[in-house]
Amino acid sequence: RLQPTISLLPQTPRGDGRNRTQPPPLGFAAAVGGGKPAATAAMAGHGQDRKTIDLEDGWAFMQRGITKLINILEGKPEPQFSSEDYMMLYTTIYNMCTQKPPHDYSQQLYDKYREAFEEYIRATVLPSLKEKHDEFMLRELVQRWSNHKVMVRWLSRFFHYLDRYFITRRSLTALRDVGLICFRDLIFQEIKGKVKDAVIALIDQEREGEQIDRALLKNVLDIFVEIGLGNMDCYENDFEDFLLKDTTDYYSVKAQSWIVEDSCPDYMIKAEECLKREKERVGHYLHINSEPKLLEKVQNELLASYATQLLEKEHSGCFALLRDDKVEDLSRMYRLFSKITRGLEPISNMFKTHVTNEGTALVKQAEDSANNKKPEKKEMVGMQEQVFVWKIIELHDKYVAYVTDCFQGHTLFHKALKEAFEVFCNKGVSGSSSAELLATFCDNILKKGCSEKLSDEAIEDALEKVVRLLAYISDKDLFAEFYREETCKEIAF
Repeated sequence: RLQPTISLLPQTPRGDGRNRTQPPPLGFAAAVGGGKPAATAAMAGHGQDRKTIDLEDGWAFMQRGITKLINILEGKPEPQFSSEDYMMLYTTIYNMCTQKPPHDYSQQLYDKYREAFEEYIRATVLPSLKEKHDEFMLRELVQRWSNHKVMVRWLSRFFHYLDRYFITRRSLTALRDVGLICFRDLIFQEIKGKVKDAVIALIDQEREGEQIDRALLKNVLDIFVEIGLGNMDCYENDFEDFLLKDTTDYYSVKAQSWIVEDSCPDYMIKAEECLKREKERVGHYLHINSEPKLLEKVQNELLASYATQLLEKEHSGCFALLRDDKVEDLSRMYRLFSKITRGLEPISNMFKTHVTNEGTALVKQAEDSANNKKPEKKEMVGMQEQVFVWKIIELHDKYVAYVTDCFQGHTLFHKALKEAFEVFCNKGVSGSSSAELLATFCDNILKKGCSEKLSDEAIEDALEKVVRLLAYISDKDLFAEFYREETCKEIAF
C-alpha cells in the first residue's frame, strides 16, 4: 500500500484569543449557528455571547474529520484536507476548551483524543497485522507505523490548543506521545514477539548467503527504537537480547563444524569474514549500539572458545605458520586474537618458543661445526664463528620484521623476542662466550673495511646490528674487555 499523500498543514493560529482584538474563526459554532463566520466573530469581538457547543455535537463534528483522515490513510476515495477544513477542526477544539464552566471540555477532549487512536487500532490496524505472517507482517507493520505517525501528526495539530494550555498546566503527557504510546501498548506489545522472530529469521537467512530486504529490516528495527520515546529499552529488551542469543547459537554450531574440517588459516579466513559481515549488518539495519555486543558474541564463539585448539593445530597452527613463514596468516591471526581479552598471550608464547628453538639450533649447529674441525685449522673455526654471528643477526632481522609487521609492534611480542634472544645469545660456542664472539666479529668487520674496502655504510650497518644483539648479552662489560684485547693485538702487530 502506498503511503497516502496529505497536503502540508497550515500554520496553527497563535494565541488563545483572550488577548486578541480579533478572535480566531469559530469553526463548528459558525457552521451550526446559522450565521456567517465573520458576523459571528464580530459579535464575539464586541463581547456578545457566542453559541455554546455541546460535547456530543462538537465531538460528532470532530469525529467526521477523524473519519476523513482515517479514510485517506486507508486509501479510500476522499478529498484532501483544505485549509478551511483544518481551521474548522482546530477552532472547534479551541472553542470547546475556552467555554465557561461547566462547558469547558478540555479533559473530555484529551480523553477522546486517545480513544480515537484506540478505536482505530482495535478495529482496523491490529486485525490487519494479525492476519499476516513473517515478511508480509513486517511490511504491513512498517506501513501501519508510517500511517500512524501521519495520524498522530494531524490529530495533534487539530487538538493543538490542548497541548499549549491544558496539558502544560496539568503536566499531562503530550499529544504526540499519547498517540505513539497507543501504538506501543496496543500493537507493539501484542506482536513484538512475532516481529522479533521474523526479523531474526531473515538475519539468519542472510548469514547463510541468501538475499534479503535490508531496507525492510532497517524500517522495522527503527520502530523498536522510535517506540521507546527516547530510550532504547524496547530495542534492547525486545529485540537485541534475542538477537545476541541467536548469534551465539548460530556461530557455536558453525565453529563446531569448522574446527574439525578446516585448517587454521582457512578457519581464520572464515572467522574474519564473519566478523566483517556482522559489522556490515550493523551498518545496514541494526542500531550502532549493537556493534560491540554483536562482535563480542562472534569473537567468543569462533575464536575464544576454540583458541587453544586452533592455535595448536598440528600441521597448520601457530608453530606451523611461523615455521613456514606464513606472514599473511600470522598477520590475520594477530588481527583476530588482538580483539579478545588476553588472546595474544598464547601466540606471543609460541612466538618466543619458536624463536628460542631456532636460535638454539644455530648455536648447536655452530658448536657441531667447530667440534668437527681439526685443531690445526683454527682459522676455519674462527670463520665458522663469524658465520654464526651473521646467522644470529639475520635471525634477529627476520623476527624484528615479524614483530613490526605481523604483530604491529605489540609490546608482548617485543618482550617475547627479547626473552628468546637472551636464552641463546648467552650461550658459548666452542669455548668462546657470546661476548667474545661479538667482539671478534666487530674486529673482523673493521679489518674487512680496510682490506675489502667495505663502504662506511656497510660497516656502520653491521656494527649497529651487533649493538642490538649486545642488548641481550648479560655481561656487556666482558664484551668491552674482549674488544680492547683485540684492539691491543692489532696495535702490537
